[in-house]
Amino acid sequence: MLRYWLGFNKIPGIGAKRLRSLIETFGDVEAAWQASPQALAAAGLERRALDNLLRLRRELDLEAELERVRQAGLSVLTWEDPAYPANLRRIEAPPPVLFLRGTLVPQDEWAVAIVGTRRATTYGKECARRLATDLAAAGVTVVSGLARGIDGIAHEATLAVGGRTLAVLGNGLDQIYPPEHRRLAEQIAQQGALLSEQPLGMAPEARNFPARNRIISGLSLGVIVVEGDWSSGAVITARQALEQGREVFAVPGSIFSPMSNGPNRLIQEGATAVLSANDVLEALNLTRAVEQGQARQLLPTEPLEMQLFALLSDEPQHVDELGRAAGLPIGEVTSTLALMELKGLARQVGGMHYVLAREPGPVYRIE
Repeated sequence: MLRYWLGFNKIPGIGAKRLRSLIETFGDVEAAWQASPQALAAAGLERRALDNLLRLRRELDLEAELERVRQAGLSVLTWEDPAYPANLRRIEAPPPVLFLRGTLVPQDEWAVAIVGTRRATTYGKECARRLATDLAAAGVTVVSGLARGIDGIAHEATLAVGGRTLAVLGNGLDQIYPPEHRRLAEQIAQQGALLSEQPLGMAPEARNFPARNRIISGLSLGVIVVEGDWSSGAVITARQALEQGREVFAVPGSIFSPMSNGPNRLIQEGATAVLSANDVLEALNLTRAVEQGQARQLLPTEPLEMQLFALLSDEPQHVDELGRAAGLPIGEVTSTLALMELKGLARQVGGMHYVLAREPGPVYRIE
């Protein structure tokens, strides 16, 4: 089925809304791809988009397209995929296809975007660095666009403190723009993810960047504009965030600096002025993000761990007793308990007797 999603992703004139309408009409994406010209026209597909679809249906080798993605080492998420980012799924027209290099994790729902001008001032660079550092240290995923200036600094600062960061590109993931950020992109893929809705081979064309910006805001709970003039892509991202029901934040700057014109005017129009990362954490109710992340990490995740965890208590129990209760060989019990000790889930109190090291804390999830 994935091949048909890749096919539609290359058809000019068929975006998220039209594709959703076709899927609703024909039942699934494969049936929509194979529908007759008459049926497609009856479904409301306008002439230009219909001509594009019929032409590319003849020209495209969908198996070859799928193999290109595999050879590039990319993952592909569609609307049908449970791993599709929850925040992005909630916007009005989420991209039907999302190419991914790296990994997405549940923690990425706690995401904040930091965007700004490519021509950042010293003040703007320091603001972006400090905000990204403090947000990442609080367990927040930092989203940006890999561009020169504020974007690159936000990614770099997040990586420097071991945080997660997502970079959204306006071109295919088989090429990196700007080219000087290739190494940065590799680091992001190892400590987060690169994402794009653009197919392989798509160059970084200016017309694609407004659509890219809606993904940046869509992945995030809020958007921080650090610097940029009123017509900048950063301000466009802020407007899209508002349309998506996201929070908009802006870093105030000198009234004499052209680069602070955008954020200052956003504040005039109601954006939250940001003096520190705490302003963002409090506004988005993310002040407990660290505790939430730790609670997730400390819960048992492996089946054997979960089984033994349920048997442990404050009363010391011998490994033989635990093995009988769990119906497991002693070797498996002792090796699993050793790993649980390292994770802080169990504690040996002498003579191969174990107790529960702690009660499992609540796992909070932002809806």
